[in-house]
Amino acid sequence: MPPTAILPFPIAQVRAQFPALQRLHRGLPAAYFDGPGGTQVAGGCIEAMADYMRKGGANLHGQFPSSVETEAHIQAAREAMADLLNVPPREIAFGANTTTLALAVARAVGRSWKPGDEIVVTELDHRGNVDPWITQAQDKGATVRWIKVDTTTCTLALDDLDSIINPRTVFVAVGLASNAVGTVNDVARVAARAKAVGALVAVDAVQAVPHISVDRDALGADLLFCSAYKFFGPHLGVVTVRAELMERLPVYKLAPAPAFIPDRLETGTQNHEALAGIPAAVGFIASLGAGATRRERILSGYEQIEAHENGLITRMREALAAQPRITVYQAPPAVRKTPTLAFTVAGLAPEAVCRSLVEEQAVFVASGDFYASTLADILGINPAGWVRAGLSPYNTDEEADRFIEGVGQLLR
Repeated sequence: MPPTAILPFPIAQVRAQFPALQRLHRGLPAAYFDGPGGTQVAGGCIEAMADYMRKGGANLHGQFPSSVETEAHIQAAREAMADLLNVPPREIAFGANTTTLALAVARAVGRSWKPGDEIVVTELDHRGNVDPWITQAQDKGATVRWIKVDTTTCTLALDDLDSIINPRTVFVAVGLASNAVGTVNDVARVAARAKAVGALVAVDAVQAVPHISVDRDALGADLLFCSAYKFFGPHLGVVTVRAELMERLPVYKLAPAPAFIPDRLETGTQNHEALAGIPAAVGFIASLGAGATRRERILSGYEQIEAHENGLITRMREALAAQPRITVYQAPPAVRKTPTLAFTVAGLAPEAVCRSLVEEQAVFVASGDFYASTLADILGINPAGWVRAGLSPYNTDEEADRFIEGVGQLLR
């Protein structure tokens, strides 16, 4: 079967893999529409983590079985993430979460920055892909420049890219997908301009990896971040760094800690039980696809996921856009988006909308600016923020109907 074949989505089999979907609220099955904040965990991942702890955990470099097994789990996690992001396993490093990893990497990559250097961030990004870099720039006296957002389209305004990224630019940080409004950015175009002036490129792929296939090198990234708890796994951050860059990064580390890659980026003892769950989280995506290799199955699986999620979110977007009291913040139809829906209801606080949806329909959505605070300020929706509904592969037509009905009840 060719990888591009889109089959009927096996929603029943998908839902059977997520124990959390058995939860009831006021007699209704919980509809988890909070995927952008974190997905539910695949059962295979839960079992792998529990199995690791049942058999006895250990730290590294021991000659006894539990230590050797721990090292094997870490290598298996690297290999799974390497297939997910299409990079070599030795270019994968783990940490507590993406923000913690970005702060650590920023301290290293920015040690050579100086007055006169410029770094570039965007107004559309989660602050986790902004503040680590601008804090380091401020410490070093470097200048911060911003790629602005087009408020009418919720996309990055790239017309002035050649002047914003210029010969003084040393570093560019850009998100692959907005955690607030779902816009998928033209990262390859931004990265190509950065490479033309010799700047490094960091890509925040946290919100993209749960929904679309990602290839670090095809994007032109030197560093790319994601979080396992956003794609059906445990609370772990992941960064992939090109080997030649990782080897020369002046990282902050303890003197006896490994100097070789990728371990030199991983400070302290890692979360071994969580790492044991990574292959199963990646395996869930691959299980939806077809192909001779895990990478091929991952690519095919993402096609199934994207087709399923897009069908649901299109219905939800259209239903909300038809209501005059609702403002939907989204890019035009032709712009690729993740299944993330941000909206406000005239006369109702976002928190009140969330409370009504959960109490009346058992639909779990969230409110706030979700750390996309620059975008929220520019759009004028702070301090209250948006209501945000985000889908995952385990969401259903019936849940989308409940969401639409719940919003309709509010308006009536």
